[in-house]
Order: sequence, then structure tokens, then C-alpha cells
Amino acid sequence: MSGNYSSATEFYLVGFPGSRHLRYSLFATFLFLYSVSLMGNSVIITIVCVDKRLQSPMYFFLSHLSVLEILITSVIVPVMLWGLLLPGMLRISLRVCVVQLFLNLSLGTSEFSLLGAMAVDRYVAVCNPLKYNIIMNSQTCNWVVIVSWVFGLLSQIWPIYATFQFTYCKSNVVNNFFCDRGQLLKLSCDNTQFTEFVLFLMAIVIIAGSLIPTVVSYTYIISTILKIPSASGRRKAFSTCASHFTFVVIGYGSCFFLYVKPKQTQASDYNRAVSLLVTVVTPFLNPFIFTLRNDKVIEALRDGVKRCCHLIHKKPFPRAVL
Repeated sequence: MSGNYSSATEFYLVGFPGSRHLRYSLFATFLFLYSVSLMGNSVIITIVCVDKRLQSPMYFFLSHLSVLEILITSVIVPVMLWGLLLPGMLRISLRVCVVQLFLNLSLGTSEFSLLGAMAVDRYVAVCNPLKYNIIMNSQTCNWVVIVSWVFGLLSQIWPIYATFQFTYCKSNVVNNFFCDRGQLLKLSCDNTQFTEFVLFLMAIVIIAGSLIPTVVSYTYIISTILKIPSASGRRKAFSTCASHFTFVVIGYGSCFFLYVKPKQTQASDYNRAVSLLVTVVTPFLNPFIFTLRNDKVIEALRDGVKRCCHLIHKKPFPRAVL
């Protein structure tokens, strides 16, 4: 590291520059998306836990995916919303910046691992249905989830250490709405090229490590579905994979453009736009993707609403005490 330089102990997040009216409009929009995301993913977790029709590996993984979506968006969005309410830039300490970046990257890595596991689960369900209950038993599912969470946490320890070992003396103003690693590296007085290259290779390994089994699984799935003679059979088989496949396309596409690039110090406007897609839009779409295209989830939701309405109408009103 460069000598005789004092590194920044706090940073200022630029967020979304513009007029106060624009910032308040963005605050209302992002608060709405965040609220819907929290409620939608919470509903998915709840119905998977209470409805016996959803007690299968597919929905078990889906509930953990919803937990990850809630945590990922909650690490970023509340800080972003608070910054939009302030008249100037949001000040954030170095320690909070480290924690935010670590949680964001580790939870995202766990999500990639889980998406790969969900693809393999769909492969077994479509291509080997007779062995599905034997292969995807409860013990296997529990270990898959545990490994996904642990791998995500452990795999980001060195990248976070490597990011914050530099001296940040050029400035302490981060041109984004969260502690973005690319924008942080721009502020370093040291040579970050080697570290950026290693981080680029790690991003390729992590994303490709879950993308390859996903692509292979869906290649076999599509091949198997096309061999089904009846149109209704093909439609039913494809409906079990459509939601996961849609989410995979959105999730991998956005994260590929955000993290898999040799030069981490990408243009700030580019990073801000893609980061919004990853942290706000995708978690918002997740509940709709996995409910509107899934008949079992829709039935469970409909029955849950009926039960709630029945309990509300059945509950007697308290009598007034004279």
C-alpha cells in the first residue's frame, strides 16, 4: 500500500442526485417496491411452511430463495431510502460499509448456489420422476441449503479483505447508493489491477459454477419435454420449470453484467442501473414469478385467503360493557 497516506474512515454515498421533488418521487417508488417485495416473499415463506401441498423439495428451496431475497434487498434498500430523504449525501462509516458489502456479496453467492440446486431438482423431477423422492430426500435438501449458505459466507471473506486492504485517499465519496466495490476501488491510491483481475476470476467461477449445472439441467429438461407425445403433458411438465427458468434468466443476466467484468471500476451510471435491477426490481418480481405461473401456489394462496376471511367473519364482536 502507498505510504504516508491516511485511509478514509467514512464514506459519503452520492445516491441519486437531483431535485428534492425527484428524490421524494424515487423514495415513494422504491418504498413501494420494497414493501411489496417484503410482503410477497414473506407470503411465499408462510404458505410453504403451513400448506401440506407445498411440502416438497421444490417449494422448500423456493422458501429459502425468498429468505435470501428479503435479506439481500434489506441490506441495501433501507440505506438507499434514508439517503433519499437527506438533503445532501449519506455518511456511512467504514465498518458499516464493510458489513454491507460483505452481506450483499455473500447472500448473492448463496442465491446463485441455490439456483443451481433448484435446476438440478427440476432435472430430477422431469427426467427421473420415479427416483425423485429417493434422490431429493429431506436429508439431501437440508444439506444443499446448508452448503449454499455456508459457501456464500466463506467465499466472500477474502474478496472483502482484498477490497478494504487498500488506502482510500483520493476521495471518500462513493458514486452509488450503496458501498459498491467498483466505485470503492476507484477511490484507492494503490494499484488495484491484480486484485480486480482475481475478483473477476472469482466472479466467473462462482457464477459459472452454478450456471453450468443450470444450463445442463435445462438442456436435458427441454429434450425430455419435447419427447412427451401429448400437448397437455408437455405444458404440465414445462409449467413446473417455467418460474425457476424465468428467475434464472433475470438473475444471472443482471449479475453477469454487474460482476463479471475485468475492470471493476465501471461507469457509475451503469453500476447504479444494474444494481437497482439486482437489489430492487428482481426481489420485487420474485413473488409474482413464482405465484402467477404456479397452480399449486395459487391454490394455496386462494385457500389461505378463504380461511382468513372465514375466521374474520366467524369471530364474534366484543359486547359493550355498560
